[in-house]
Amino acid sequence: MFCALKGCFSFFKIFFGFFNFTFSDVESILNKLNLIKDDTLLRAVDVLFCDNNSLEVQAAVFAGVDKLTFLDINQFKGNIFNLLEQSESYIKEHMNWRAELVGRERIEIPEVPVRAITEAIVNSLCHRDYNNPKGNEIAIFKDRIEIYNPGQFPEEYSPLDFIKGEERSILRNPLIAHTLYLSKEIERWGSGIRRIYEECEKQNVKVEFKKLKSGFVVVFYRIERVGEKVGEKVGEKLTENQKKIIDFIQKEPTISAKELSKLLGISQRKIEDNLSKLKDKGLLRRIGADRGGHWEIIK
Repeated sequence: MFCALKGCFSFFKIFFGFFNFTFSDVESILNKLNLIKDDTLLRAVDVLFCDNNSLEVQAAVFAGVDKLTFLDINQFKGNIFNLLEQSESYIKEHMNWRAELVGRERIEIPEVPVRAITEAIVNSLCHRDYNNPKGNEIAIFKDRIEIYNPGQFPEEYSPLDFIKGEERSILRNPLIAHTLYLSKEIERWGSGIRRIYEECEKQNVKVEFKKLKSGFVVVFYRIERVGEKVGEKVGEKLTENQKKIIDFIQKEPTISAKELSKLLGISQRKIEDNLSKLKDKGLLRRIGADRGGHWEIIK
């Protein structure tokens, strides 16, 4: 019965570390998870624990707001736990982060709440149609992040029913969902869509849930960065640090070079050098003295 699990055993102890089970042997654990029926392994075992399966996530970063030009493209294969980790890491690496000073501590804040991203990825893999050979997709555009799965939303329901209404979560793949629940990846009670919506609402991030003929997609809309917009408008190519400096100045015009140094994690001398270059490009000007004055972005 376990010949189909060849190559998977090295992962079992790692995976079952997530559960409140004592690892004894594979068969007893799979029985506890209801993944064996009539002495036969169910298909969910491949998805959950084996790397040698057909499950994949296609991920790409595009230059604009369509799929004409891509800046990066990747493909992840493996079991559902590995795909969750790789997909989340990919989005975290390619989305924007800003920094804030809380006391003396520098805090990194993502443009889209990580909890919402994680929930959307988990839902896309948990509720996809596993009879459909098409893979899951992550598409990062200039203005949005899309997480797609080839599993149509229940026809008689709308996403709003789960966000504002009292509808219960509908499980397309209950055995996979149960295992993810035991591993603390998802919550059994409540709707993942509602949790995504609430996390985004807290951070003033616009999110949209789209029912497609081919599946379902969660869209997170990105906030346009002032630094990037200013550089494009005047036809100047700015460095990433220069864009961030303009972003911080837009938020706090009185910010000092010392504070910018802490936020960007580079020396104050480099900050002053970049400020000088931005002034030379005609993108910044100083109003008033070093003390008591402020920066003005020239748009």
